[in-house]
Amino acid sequence: MSEENENKQENACEEENSSFETGSITVERSGHFIHCLTIIGQIEGHYILPSQNKTTKYEHVIPQLVAIEESKEIEGLLIILNTVGGDVEAGLAIAELLSTMKTPTASLVLGGGHSIGVPLAVSCQKSFIVPSATMTVHPVRMNGTVLGVPQTLSYFEKMQDRIVNFVENNSRITAEDFRALMMKTGELIMDVGTVLDGEGAVNCGLIDELGGLSNALSYLGERIEENASHNN
Repeated sequence: MSEENENKQENACEEENSSFETGSITVERSGHFIHCLTIIGQIEGHYILPSQNKTTKYEHVIPQLVAIEESKEIEGLLIILNTVGGDVEAGLAIAELLSTMKTPTASLVLGGGHSIGVPLAVSCQKSFIVPSATMTVHPVRMNGTVLGVPQTLSYFEKMQDRIVNFVENNSRITAEDFRALMMKTGELIMDVGTVLDGEGAVNCGLIDELGGLSNALSYLGERIEENASHNN
């Protein structure tokens, strides 16, 4: 076996291992490199979740986003989402980073975008959702011991305001409509909130477009070509 083939196999193995460990991969499309990053399960923040939980660690994601933004090779970023909520602070931190990137970004919701998954979905420059996916919108809540004092309620309100403002600034839905979805009764058992399917999420302005993987990649390709033409 030639040395060149051996190097190709080693690079392929390294990329496969990286994909397995971090849930990310860089692909080439029409001569341009697009990085794909998956955000799945619960967003793990300041506390380590039990080993049986499928998690996305924010301390893994944030350095990757910085590296992608500064990379000279990577020209686009695709975020694939299938989340069930998690640490609100950590999820919002990731969403804020995504919303401030100059690198062309697109998000694709598969399966579900629950709670903090909503800001993550709208944080990219364009968001897509498959018809069978769902977005679950509900008020901020906390597990474990909570002090029954006015300051706790004030903290929840401020956290909720941060999320509402972020979603309004990064999507086509108004703060009033988003709060109405949060506080809706009759859809969730023993809870308030709303479950939107793909079409419903687009119709209310939360997600930009119905579509799948090819649609998201095509959008990134168009944005990359536009950037290249402006730079020439």
